[in-house]
Amino acid sequence: MRQDIKKIRNLLKEYTKLKQEIRTFNQVSSPVLSVAPSHSGGNGVETSLINYIDLSYQLKEVEDALNAIHDPQYQFILHDYIIEKRFTRSEACERLSVSVSKFNYMKNCALELFRVAYIELKC
Repeated sequence: MRQDIKKIRNLLKEYTKLKQEIRTFNQVSSPVLSVAPSHSGGNGVETSLINYIDLSYQLKEVEDALNAIHDPQYQFILHDYIIEKRFTRSEACERLSVSVSKFNYMKNCALELFRVAYIELKC
């Protein structure tokens, strides 16, 4: 598998983790800002907010690239097979009524389309 496609596949696998981290951050109550001096040298509230914004931005980039792909078969492969891992390869082949080699070809096409959309949206 090409290195750029491998990186995109890993990015999609990390997408689920990003969503979970955003959910976890949203569940944590907002910190109370205090005028009392802190014993630490850093600002934990500021760092948390920056991390939240960074995670949100990364999540939006992936979602925008996914939404740019209009082929339902490619969406199925990217979302249900790679990201959500709802199906095994044989189940996905059966669902799409294709052979394993055709499925692998379609998966590579879907990853390539995602890669192009992701790069275009980042520019």
